[in-house]
Amino acid sequence: MDIELLYWRGCPSYPEAQQLVEDVLDDPEELRLREVKTQDEAEELRFPGSPTIRIDGVDIDPAGAEARPALNCRIYRLPDGRISPVPSREMVEAALR
Repeated sequence: MDIELLYWRGCPSYPEAQQLVEDVLDDPEELRLREVKTQDEAEELRFPGSPTIRIDGVDIDPAGAEARPALNCRIYRLPDGRISPVPSREMVEAALR
């Protein structure tokens, strides 16, 4: 399983997302970090914002994955409808199953 966290350093929420994924994984070493540095790279990677978590190349939030590629912070919708800068633990766990 390829588990990747794509991030933009200008977004303050990616460390929280990294910790969340590492907490869910049996082996935190499985997580690969990939910094997105330029708009061209964001477009090439179809990067909808930071943090983006992909399992085997598939975004854990398909709806959010459709956003225009950009160097910005991403938002996630939690199960109760609230907006969050990181996905819910349940979303990460479901994606890993």
